[in-house]
Amino acid sequence: MLSAYQQALRDRLLAAPVVPAHAPWRPVFESTYGVPVGGLLGIGFASHPESGRDLVMVVSNDGHGLFDAVTGEKIARDRDPAPEDGTPDAVADLTCPGLGPIAGSRVRIAGLFGGGLHTTTDDGWTLESVAPDWPHHRVLLSADGGLPHSGPYGEQWWHIFHSTYSELRAFGFSLSGRTIAVATSSDVSLWTRHPGHGNSSDIRH
Repeated sequence: MLSAYQQALRDRLLAAPVVPAHAPWRPVFESTYGVPVGGLLGIGFASHPESGRDLVMVVSNDGHGLFDAVTGEKIARDRDPAPEDGTPDAVADLTCPGLGPIAGSRVRIAGLFGGGLHTTTDDGWTLESVAPDWPHHRVLLSADGGLPHSGPYGEQWWHIFHSTYSELRAFGFSLSGRTIAVATSSDVSLWTRHPGHGNSSDIRH
């Protein structure tokens, strides 16, 4: 049995529709659900060694891929990684070898086998996963510190992703705080913002 408080919170979450992420965040891909990645196992972040831009590494049953987190361009692909490096559970620290511009490094992968990504940024943004209609997970973006979200919906918290058809694998911010990634067993979605813009304290009611 849920308490009256718990039921009210659950009802509030259920009533919150999916909306675009609040400015300055913008989607990287045109599709609502990003780009399809069949058999996705996990994702991880890295930085381009020359430009410093965020990169997203995707590990799936079909190999490894590397995306530019600003443009969404797939910049590297390895369809046949070595068996000892094909999935992050092969090593104790859940890493896979980098590819393309980050070859020679290792990237921590969060997803099916464990691990996690950052859920807060230095300037006050928060991501969290809730499942008021379990097993379907919702990803919430907020500027109020997270649950229980005392303010009105759409002012300081937003329901930006609803996984109704695939299993949620991982979600979080890049180390720079400039990229949001949400990965399910079948796709990956990205949001980006410009460096130095979008401090959540700047949001006005």
